[in-house]
Amino acid sequence: MPGTKRSEIRPGLEVQIVQKHHQRSGLRTRGVVRDVLTKSPTHPHGIKVRLETGEVGRVKEVLEE
Repeated sequence: MPGTKRSEIRPGLEVQIVQKHHQRSGLRTRGVVRDVLTKSPTHPHGIKVRLETGEVGRVKEVLEE
């Protein structure tokens, strides 16, 4: 599932994100959501989250529901 709707993203979900410095390469980082940072209900490039490891990026895929 793509991560463009804020209502579908919540703490505890396992996701893949792309960090800002990896946008060109598209390198994804896998982790568990700690905080949802995007305030708007949707975002075309993915909802911005902070993982439990502290990394910040936009959700590209939700791995677990």
